[in-house]
Amino acid sequence: MNIKILGTGCPKCKTLEKLTREVVEQNGIEATITKVEDIMEIMKYGIMSTPALVVDEKVEVKGRVPSLDEIKKILIK
Repeated sequence: MNIKILGTGCPKCKTLEKLTREVVEQNGIEATITKVEDIMEIMKYGIMSTPALVVDEKVEVKGRVPSLDEIKKILIK
């Protein structure tokens, strides 16, 4: 699984990255987590507000920080 956290480094972006890493670690999910801070890269996904969570090149969440449970549901489905 390839997970990308899209965001320019704001507190919400950092929170999403932290929560995602927690879910992956706690559930033994085999995944590569990448932080994308380049605005041009972020725009390629059609994201206008960060943070965003991209799983295997599919935008799952954008413009908000989801709960731990929501992240878990996205990653385990």
